Amino acid sequence: MGVYVHFTDEQKFRANNVDLVDFLEKRGEKLIPSGREKRLESDHSITVRGNEWYDHSSEQGGYAIDFVKNFYGLTFPEAVTLLLGGEQGGVYRLASEKKQEVKKQFALPNPHSDMRRVYAYLVKTRLIDREVINYFTKEKLLYESREKSKDGMKEFHNAIFVGYDENGVPRHAHKRGLYTMGKGFKGNVDNCNPEYSFHCIGQSNQLYVFEAPIDMLSYITLHPKDWVNHSYVALCGVSEYAMLKMIELNSHLNYVVLCLDHDEAGIEVSEKYQDLLSEKGITCEIEQSIYKDWNEDIKANQGLPAILAEEHPQHLIRDEIFKELAETVVNVKENHFANTLVTLLSKTRLYLNSGKFAEVSDCLREMCSLSVAAAAKEYTQMNYRRDISDVLKEMCDGFRAYENRGHLKIRLDMLESDIISLQGFERVVTSSEKEKLAACYEKIASNCFRGAILTVKHLQKMEPKQSQPLKMV
Repeated sequence: MGVYVHFTDEQKFRANNVDLVDFLEKRGEKLIPSGREKRLESDHSITVRGNEWYDHSSEQGGYAIDFVKNFYGLTFPEAVTLLLGGEQGGVYRLASEKKQEVKKQFALPNPHSDMRRVYAYLVKTRLIDREVINYFTKEKLLYESREKSKDGMKEFHNAIFVGYDENGVPRHAHKRGLYTMGKGFKGNVDNCNPEYSFHCIGQSNQLYVFEAPIDMLSYITLHPKDWVNHSYVALCGVSEYAMLKMIELNSHLNYVVLCLDHDEAGIEVSEKYQDLLSEKGITCEIEQSIYKDWNEDIKANQGLPAILAEEHPQHLIRDEIFKELAETVVNVKENHFANTLVTLLSKTRLYLNSGKFAEVSDCLREMCSLSVAAAAKEYTQMNYRRDISDVLKEMCDGFRAYENRGHLKIRLDMLESDIISLQGFERVVTSSEKEKLAACYEKIASNCFRGAILTVKHLQKMEPKQSQPLKMV
């Protein structure tokens, strides 16, 4: 886990708005015109335009910070530092800013005269406890709106979940449609402040974090004992701002329970927030619903059809590879670890260039196994109580799916750099030197482990397309 680096909102904004064409050209990358966008000569699947990018191979994209993290294999602080010019003091052009409309002042939607539709929807359709709804209604955190369509011809109603600031002023409102036919409408009112989304504050040190208000009310329904003693916040999306604001304004909140959706996106965000909070010294745990979310758990408890949970594909691959490594690493009988790793890395590059991804996976697993054994050997020689199983467990526990993106070529470049650094340990004598060497082997093992997971994920993705040539990842 890296050292926490603080960036101001203005620094993060500038970094994320760097013009990627200017950035890449100044770093020596060749770009090819592709309509209104530009394509990387080194990887034709990636297109850039302004501060936006898209990888047509992996079907993911975003803005400048994510691009630098993925393309160069950097952490968030490293990516922001590079985009801001780094130690070299370089300046990159910002993408042309879109013409912004004059912001209207935030305002709560007009209330309806009663709460009939809200109660019907939340109690009968979403199966939330009536007393829970009563509480939030009395606290003026929940009401029913009565709104007109833009043409004034139609009237519609929403449940409005209100978020107040520390002075009791409403700053945020989340709308949830009350109609049961089709996909229900949900969204935040224009010009909300994301730091003050729907929440309530209790006396205990525990803060429970959810994606949406209904998730929050559903959890309380499922866990009613002393619930008013605790604090709760619905992020109304997947932005951490409201969670961090709650902690900033309430010093007694020092234990966070992340209760996000039990699916691929929810798992990645939970990992990310757990690391973020740990870096700030805040104790954090992840609590998952049995089904996709807490409202689906309520449905299942009532004997109704419920949407199943979705495990993260990379976690499933991680567990499979970990089990295999635990069986093979104990049989490693190697003494010249560094030389063997150089040979295997060279073979891996050849296999990758030939599109032989199964062989790439085999090489990465072998390199991982060797590196784990090498690290454990150094610890044994130092009489540390740290054996192969400890090294393997830390490697597995330290895996983060949200960080494991990007291209295998970048992963191999990082591996090469680490393997070259082994040359500086030709004559290791002191315990301090042995400890550094062991740490270097652990870093190599971690990169091999993550690379092997990416490779298997790519192979799984390509399985239905066996007749098509494999693309470079």
